[in-house]
Amino acid sequence: MVGRSSLPDGALFLGLDSSTQSVKATVLSNELIIVASETVNFDSELPHYKTEGGVYRDPTDDGRIYSPTIMWVEALELLLEKLKPKINFSKVVAVSGSGQQHGSVYWKKGSQAVLSSLDPGKSLVSQLKDAFSTMDSPIWMDSSTTKQCREIENAVGGALELSELTGSRAYERFTGPQIRKIYQTAPHIYENTERISLVSSFMASILAGCYASIDETDGAGMNLMDINQRTWSKAVLEATAPDLEQKLGNLAPAYAAAGRISSYFVERHQFDKNCLVIQWSGDNPNSLAGLTLNTPGDLAISLGTSDTVFGITAEAKPSLEGHVFPNPVEPDGYMVMLCYKNGSLTREDVRNQCAEKSWDVFNNYLEKTPPLNGGKLGFYYKDHEILPPLPVGFHRYIVENFNDASSNNLKEHEVQEFDPQSEVRAIVEGQMLSMRGHAERFGMPNPPKRIIATGGASSNESILKLIAQIFGCPVFTVERPDSASLGAALRAAHGWLCKEEGGFVPISRMYTGNLEKTSLGAKLAVPAPGEEGRELLKKYTVLMKKRMEIERRLVEKIGRA
Repeated sequence: MVGRSSLPDGALFLGLDSSTQSVKATVLSNELIIVASETVNFDSELPHYKTEGGVYRDPTDDGRIYSPTIMWVEALELLLEKLKPKINFSKVVAVSGSGQQHGSVYWKKGSQAVLSSLDPGKSLVSQLKDAFSTMDSPIWMDSSTTKQCREIENAVGGALELSELTGSRAYERFTGPQIRKIYQTAPHIYENTERISLVSSFMASILAGCYASIDETDGAGMNLMDINQRTWSKAVLEATAPDLEQKLGNLAPAYAAAGRISSYFVERHQFDKNCLVIQWSGDNPNSLAGLTLNTPGDLAISLGTSDTVFGITAEAKPSLEGHVFPNPVEPDGYMVMLCYKNGSLTREDVRNQCAEKSWDVFNNYLEKTPPLNGGKLGFYYKDHEILPPLPVGFHRYIVENFNDASSNNLKEHEVQEFDPQSEVRAIVEGQMLSMRGHAERFGMPNPPKRIIATGGASSNESILKLIAQIFGCPVFTVERPDSASLGAALRAAHGWLCKEEGGFVPISRMYTGNLEKTSLGAKLAVPAPGEEGRELLKKYTVLMKKRMEIERRLVEKIGRA
């Protein structure tokens, strides 16, 4: 049996994560123990780009949100410089990465030649600054492509048809509608584009010195890939833009090697020339890998810039909400996912307005207010929300007679504001009730066997306690909240092993029986609710159903879809 001993002694595996607000690195030893990590924050460490939260919001085009492509290049350079004193790059045998999903990069005609002949005596930024047909990368926060979404859905026979074909109905942040918008509104940019990369394959391309393929898992977040065949769907490509397949290149499995590392990094940073670049994938698939999520009853909740809920399944059953992607570490399986745009930045907004800009005050309010919040329900959309498809806005309701209610026949009335303590509980309770309601509707387990929480807010015990109460199950956390870069490092090791073995090997072979000795194990943060908690869970179930009913009415009245 192939085990951990298959990873060579002294070898290092580098995982990078190019996310919305930062780039991060996690380095694993051959024992799968974290030996180094580093971060570059875009706003504070690259202030000359003047981003806010790593992005620009276009005041002239409602919902258009993008990032400067070249900023990601500069951040990668800075990250490697910061990492250099901590590890010996020549010991890195494989590198892989995670990219914020759905973001896209447009390489100008002739850029492949630039990429393959980088001068190690010069910076990446100076050599790649003119390599793009547009300097703006549309990202997952963008919601300006509603028109293109409807056009693509209509062309293939409707939203459900597209979902069954590609794993998701057309979503504004998905790459296909973004490409169509560029083709329609800036045809000169589309015409001058030689290759379209996702953020993941873009970063892999820089490391490999040639265009890296889009991997199948991240490719599923584009509305362009046939989810069952794992090939580009001709029907959707035709509905999106002309000659698109040529600009996208071939798809590749997540565990495949994109090539060996470019001589640029060998000469400039002393990487070994045989170091493999394993296909990069999206941040959510990498989190799934980093959390070692491999039991169908488990759910993961990632509490980051966006909040996501994901689990695994043996077969693809797409629907009108949520997403189905190939499982990045199990070629025959799938991951199912729900994504919320209003995550940590929206919680932070409420903290700033109601809790003296202090997480301690915020948590104190959360602890002091009783569960169920006296029936106060809040809907907080600082940005256009994905799930449900609602515009920017804030809606507050008080559900009456809630504490002695046992049925769903509850009345509610709308109010303008809550007191600060109630506001704090309403944002967190509301987000978790929404997650539970949509997860159950999407067929995810109810209650889950356990929830693994990750992302920045997973270090907040008050929030974790609330998750356990609302979902009615134990909550676990991992050693590192940034599971995407950890998952990327683990996938680097896995890809190296697959290459060594000449084909796919289950990722669990690297840690089965040894998980607690690695940096991958999850520890219990909040146990499952006891007898008292089960009574509370029933009330949360009633409140959750009420919330879903109010949400449905809001969508009918003001929804964006």
